[in-house]
Amino acid sequence: MTDPKEQLLDAALVHVPFDGWTRSTFQAAVKDTGMDPTVARAICPRGGADLAVAYHKRGDDQMIEALKTEDMSDLRFRDKIARAVQLRLEGITDKEAVRRGSTLFSLPQYAPDGAKLIWGTADAIWDALGDTSTDVNWYTKRATLSGVYSSTVLFWLGDSSENHEATWAFLDRRIDNVMQIEKVKAQVKKSPTLSKLFAGPSWMLSQIKAPPRFPKGDLPGAWMSPRD
Repeated sequence: MTDPKEQLLDAALVHVPFDGWTRSTFQAAVKDTGMDPTVARAICPRGGADLAVAYHKRGDDQMIEALKTEDMSDLRFRDKIARAVQLRLEGITDKEAVRRGSTLFSLPQYAPDGAKLIWGTADAIWDALGDTSTDVNWYTKRATLSGVYSSTVLFWLGDSSENHEATWAFLDRRIDNVMQIEKVKAQVKKSPTLSKLFAGPSWMLSQIKAPPRFPKGDLPGAWMSPRD
């Protein structure tokens, strides 16, 4: 049996290019599916906005499935990340649905949802690639990839090159930028002078721990007391 939210989402996608992720689209989806409006509203209290969230998460799920069958054994790790982002975008069949979603999540009331979704995509990629970090790197990896992914999506939306070759070149440049930052961090650690200068901040950052796999609360991470 098809999930009711998935039914609404499939029906909504026909209307999104014309009306966006709006109340009109949500009402049209309810009508097209024949679903009881009360039930539909219980499933998606915010109407079109909740369907936009579901659409993004569907894309993440499709990317994860694609990564399971992708042979990346011969790729460098930075190329694995690039390939994951590429798979995420290649799975999108309706660019206008993403464009409309970007517009929606740029609104102040939905900006937190947009940020959370981008973070979720970055988290899904790192998890799929086997990230095992348990310290502050857990956060920095996802924050950095969130920036790379979001900027790549914006470039992709305006890209008309064949097979989006311009987008993949843009993505490679962004990842190269990140790798330069990692090289600088490595140099700081190797430098006797700089390593001492940053000893205090480094210690503070070492106390930050990644969130548990099954967090009990809403906090994004954990702080370890110096006594522990």
